[in-house]
Amino acid sequence: MSDHEAAWRRLRAAGAAAAARPITGLFEAEPDRLERLSLEAAGLYIDLSKQPWSAKDLTLALDLARAADVEAARERLFSGEMVNPSEGRAALHVALRAPRGSSFAAQGEPVSREVEATREAMADFAREVRRGARAGATGKPFTAVVHIGIGGSDLGPRLVWEALRSTQPAIDLRFAANVDPAEIALALAGLDPAQTLVVVVSKTFTTQETMANAAIARAWLRDALGSGADSHLVAVSAAPDVAQAFGVRADQIFGFRDWVGGRYSVWSAVGLSCAIALGPDVFEALLAGGAAMDDHFRLAPLEANAPVLLALAHIFNRNAMDRPVRAVVPYAQRLRLLPNFLQQLEMESNGKRVRADGRPVSQATAATVFGDAGANVQHAFFQLMHQGSDVIPADILAVARSADGHPESQTKLLANALAQAEALMVGRSQAEVGRSLERDGLTADQIAVLAPQKTFPGNRPTSFLLMDALTPEALGALIALYEHKTFVEGVLWGINSFDQWGVELGKTLAGRILEDLEGEAPKAHDPSTAALIARLRGRG
Repeated sequence: MSDHEAAWRRLRAAGAAAAARPITGLFEAEPDRLERLSLEAAGLYIDLSKQPWSAKDLTLALDLARAADVEAARERLFSGEMVNPSEGRAALHVALRAPRGSSFAAQGEPVSREVEATREAMADFAREVRRGARAGATGKPFTAVVHIGIGGSDLGPRLVWEALRSTQPAIDLRFAANVDPAEIALALAGLDPAQTLVVVVSKTFTTQETMANAAIARAWLRDALGSGADSHLVAVSAAPDVAQAFGVRADQIFGFRDWVGGRYSVWSAVGLSCAIALGPDVFEALLAGGAAMDDHFRLAPLEANAPVLLALAHIFNRNAMDRPVRAVVPYAQRLRLLPNFLQQLEMESNGKRVRADGRPVSQATAATVFGDAGANVQHAFFQLMHQGSDVIPADILAVARSADGHPESQTKLLANALAQAEALMVGRSQAEVGRSLERDGLTADQIAVLAPQKTFPGNRPTSFLLMDALTPEALGALIALYEHKTFVEGVLWGINSFDQWGVELGKTLAGRILEDLEGEAPKAHDPSTAALIARLRGRG
């Protein structure tokens, strides 16, 4: 048995003991628990003391990280080595947000100067649009940007915009990702084509959903503006020739390299729409926050490393305690899209059943991630969180100070965030409920029926993440924190976190079925699919 396998076995054994032990008792048994399990990194405060692990369990989790050689894997990532072996690529998103003057290389090829040139071009373009120096075909300044992409080309920029946007933006930013015609219709609704810039993001400029929406937006512009419409098109792509053939001017094409994965791409030219709508200084501050977390991740020892500890908390719940679902609840309306972003980041990166060496995994991998903004979810799925038959660990995020006024409302929001984390852990015993009902005058028979229903089992773990304010730097650090957490988990499971072959089959079959829906002679399918195709072909 290898050291790695032995470390996994010891961690699973620890999980069995943890299941029978109240988390609250650990605070009594370990007087230094809060100090050991809370830390600050890149402006974020992270409290992992409400997780179910003991000090000994954490030692075993750190032993697993060392047995998996997380530190060496981290160095390969930052050194630009091939960490995506199935596609033969580096994954060097850290280079995109590094300070100017850095010297990153992707598999030996220097990239930092190219990155800086792209960032400068993005900033120049954004400033020109914002001050009206780069105007539309009729000479009017742009007042709206429509960002068209899907997956990582959409989720990251959409999250950043929702988190940092002004309540009265000088330039509005809208998004269209779904090929459902309703989304592009809603994105364009009420806009003036003469003052609208359309940014199309696709690495190959062939992504079916993106190009369908791009064609609709291009037609909308051309119908209104004629031959000048193409000056309203911007492309972010690794295929500039294809983008030009679509109608985008060469000086409005921004590139990125194949070592930039989609779900890690918001730091690249994919973030151009945000740089325009928020301003290039805000975008640069976002990058700086990400770089600060990179420095922490690369330099901090494992036992004081925020991404590593957050990953190990997830691993302990997922693998040692067999908890396959995790909730992410930001107590900040501006961060309501964070769970959606993490669904792709974590579930696409680590939703794998085969290791990077082609062998089946020996451990369960990525958990199902779901969530939404608190306090709304307290009136939705928190019933399940508190009293459901499954224990669902949660990441709870909060912002100490709101920039949107009404401090009394912010205080109420924070009270709810703290209360839910405490209630999930502490619970409320049946005996306590019984005494309360007895004081209310209920009979013994009534109490016997009602008390179990009002009991909270507690012992439900949370990680609590707190930022002082939702600044661009704090958001950048938060996104980078979860990126590195995801990477560490992939290393522990022995999988490649940077490919996504699981999305391919459905896309391939969709192309075949599209031909069947539009063509004359459908191809052979399973009976159910064939019947659905026949029904849809017969629609009026």
